[in-house]
Amino acid sequence: MKVSWRTEVFSWSVIAAMFAAAAWAWGRVPERIPVHWNAAGEVDGYGGRFMGLLLIPLMTLGMHLLFMVLPAIDPCRASYDGFARVYAIFRSVILAFMGAVYAATTLVALGHRVDVARVTTVGLGLLFVVLGWYLREVRPNWFVGVRTPWTLSSRLSWTKTHQLAGRLFVASGAVTLLCGLVRPAWGVFVMLGTILPSALAMTAYSYMVWRDDPERTPPSGGE
Repeated sequence: MKVSWRTEVFSWSVIAAMFAAAAWAWGRVPERIPVHWNAAGEVDGYGGRFMGLLLIPLMTLGMHLLFMVLPAIDPCRASYDGFARVYAIFRSVILAFMGAVYAATTLVALGHRVDVARVTTVGLGLLFVVLGWYLREVRPNWFVGVRTPWTLSSRLSWTKTHQLAGRLFVASGAVTLLCGLVRPAWGVFVMLGTILPSALAMTAYSYMVWRDDPERTPPSGGE
């Protein structure tokens, strides 16, 4: 899969900005800073500078490196050429979400009043809307998308399941986004309350389509 320099510039810029912010804020924050918030947006956990300023940047760096490696180790690596643009969008929006959360938590550590629950809930909503909008364009692979035994052994099941999953992701993201704007404290419960049923629906649907697909591929060793 060809790598777009535009995507890489954006991704590495976000990561570099996070580490630069950590270096700048290191001597400006107290030794114990907020590192965890409950569903209501109230601080319920404190940690040191490393946890508060470096953990999210390190996690984001690790995620980005993993995203770069996955196409090379995927047995279906050739499929990535068919959705390279979408894969780049997925990577970018996930890093943008991590950057937004990090900016909010760092501002809190510096003494500013920021509604971390609202930022996180709205960010998650937007993330799911974008992922859902492009999910139908993802081609069969082992790492990205709705991967069940049935989508991985039936192209028809893969295609139809991702069309359904895209609509469910957009709907869940829109509801979560609205909740984040109106009542952030409900965000986690709304997200779980929509994603879990959606996951069950996608799994069941992938099986039903696979069952009726005459061109499905039998599992290894099957008849």
